[in-house]
Formats: sequence, C-alpha cells, structure tokens
Amino acid sequence: MPDNILTVSDLSVVKGRRMILENISFEIKSGETLAVIGPNGAGKTTLFRAVLGLMPYTGKVVWKKGVKIGYVPQKLFIDADFPLTTLEFLRLKDKNRDKIKDAMEAVGFAPDKSLLNNRLSDLSGGELQRIVIAWSLLGNPQVLLFDEPTAGVDVVGEGTIYSMLEKLRIKKNLTILLISHELDILRKYVTQVLCLNKEMVCFGLPKDMDKNVMNKLFGEEVHYYEHQHKF
Repeated sequence: MPDNILTVSDLSVVKGRRMILENISFEIKSGETLAVIGPNGAGKTTLFRAVLGLMPYTGKVVWKKGVKIGYVPQKLFIDADFPLTTLEFLRLKDKNRDKIKDAMEAVGFAPDKSLLNNRLSDLSGGELQRIVIAWSLLGNPQVLLFDEPTAGVDVVGEGTIYSMLEKLRIKKNLTILLISHELDILRKYVTQVLCLNKEMVCFGLPKDMDKNVMNKLFGEEVHYYEHQHKF
C-alpha cells in the first residue's frame, strides 16, 4: 500500500542447511510502532538484519523510497578504559553542537546535564542506552530499529526507555520497530505485534495477543505482570 513505510513478503533466511526464518510477511505504516516478540533463537535479530539488507534472504523487502533508517543494537559494550567522552562520541556522527544538544534533549537529558563531558565508560546502563539513541537521531531518520532497547537496563529504566521512545515517535513522527521480551509493554506502547518463532505465529493488534497466542508462541504458560514504574 502507498502509505506503508515497510512491506515484507515471504521472507526466508537459510544458513547452510538450516532454515532460520520461513515465509515471513508483514507491513508497517508510517508513524506506527511494531514489536517483534518470540523466544530466544526465534530469528528476531536475523529478521532485522535481513530487512536492513545486511544478510542474504529470499522474498521481498520494500522500504518506502528515500526513507532514512537508524539502528540501535541490543547492547553497546564499553571497555572500562575506553577514552572517549559522550561529546567526543557524538561528534563522530555530527560535529554540530546545536544538533547534539537537540539530540540529547530528545532522549531526556536536560540542557545543563554534564554527561557530555563524562567518559562513556562512566555512564550507567540506562544513560548509555539513551546516548546511543541520541547518536541514531543525529542522522534524522524516519525509522528507528531497536534490538531489545532495555537490555542491561534495570526495571525502572525499562519503563523510562519505552516511555521515551513513545514520546520520540510522537514528536518526530518516527516509525519504530523493536525486539522485546517485555510482554507487558505491548498494550502500552506499540500499535502492531509480530510473533516470531522461525515462522510467523501471529501478526496483529496488541489486544489480540491473548494467553492462547502467547502459549503457542513460547510453548509454555505465560503470565503477564505489570512493572511498577516511577518516573
């Protein structure tokens, strides 16, 4: 459809003789948030790599013409001796101080926050994740892909990250694709859910992801629970 920002049709990925993904089809419109969920080894990261053109696949992947895409990996490992400050790291992407300031404010850092002068290795997991998101925003993308955006972040930080992503989506009219194991976020922050376990188990609205669907996806009884977030 013309308003789709991404259309995937019959996508399959084979490594050696092993089928990693088989006949995956879905679409996402501009401004939506799609959550890809499934057990470990389901092919979620492989799907992201395929739609980004980073690995061979069969089938069809069609991005809206001219779309700019940002990607935030699951976790950025920073050695304790890594010498760069936050500012030096962001300046590798864009040297414009005003754009860096805007990106920092977009991910929730106050203008007078001294983090720009801190070494990356001194940041908390939540702070580092937001800096990596700020890095991705410097390219002015229309689409952001997140591979488990709360990996290595504590429970309170998880709520902060997801809430921040929702605010970014609205403010910047972003389309967001994210991989997550946090089942309780589905009804709060996403518009579509893709259930994946090497093949497509389901694709639809969060309200349709009931207990039976989750049991089928994970192969066991799944319990929803609410995180109590305080901001």
